[in-house]
Amino acid sequence: MTFTKTTEQSSKYEHLEKMSVHELLSNINQEDKTVPYAVEKALPQIEALIPQIVSKLKLGGRLFYIGAGTSGRLGVVDASECPPTFGVPFDLVNGIIAGGDTAIRRAVENAEDSTTNAWIDLQNHNIDSNDVVIGIAASGTTPYVISGLEACNQNNIITGCITCNAGSPLALTAQFPIEVVVGPEFITGSSRMKAGTAQKLVLNMISTAAMIQLGKVRGNKMVDMQLSNIKLVDRGVKMIMGEIPVSYEEASELLKKYGSVRNAVDNYKK
Repeated sequence: MTFTKTTEQSSKYEHLEKMSVHELLSNINQEDKTVPYAVEKALPQIEALIPQIVSKLKLGGRLFYIGAGTSGRLGVVDASECPPTFGVPFDLVNGIIAGGDTAIRRAVENAEDSTTNAWIDLQNHNIDSNDVVIGIAASGTTPYVISGLEACNQNNIITGCITCNAGSPLALTAQFPIEVVVGPEFITGSSRMKAGTAQKLVLNMISTAAMIQLGKVRGNKMVDMQLSNIKLVDRGVKMIMGEIPVSYEEASELLKKYGSVRNAVDNYKK
């Protein structure tokens, strides 16, 4: 069977340069509306991966995302947002991008074509069998990502992937593949569009569901969030007021004393 990259098939839209701004925006929006439905079809695959992540994190393991280009940047974004949102250590969820941190802002030539660097990058983090590695690649053909998962498989490390083409080499390599088939992009092959949106939605689900399962959310509140600015401190104070019968001033003092919403509530009147 021949593997086809549907994200690179020709779009049904032609002569984009002849469209008005209104037409461009309307058509992009129409395409974007299809993405959540594509994600919905992949929910069973997402559901299969999350318990694997949670079980390893409970044992002291870590979660790694590896990718190149847009996919790599999205992994870095999700990883970087976990500590302030859920109060977890900065090395619990890690985003690794082909070409290193420089590639976050500027494309690094041929970085995604390496078949050795992903495993080297993972080894620099002392990767072991307690960890989970998720490869992210819209096409499902990126050598950097595929080779990284192959090495993980050989070293008894759980692997998953997020890709936007069915039956791709990456999906066949990952132990827990997630395939969100979004179809051709508005601009042919521009996987920063629907594919990128799909990957972001799945990453949101993975990290959020995992952190909830780990007890990092109470009710629907980020009780362990880092109090890194005035806005978040104010939010924390109001969370405390919603949980226990105290004034704004009292809640503020409790937050200062105990350092987190969870600790302030748990130690109230103890």
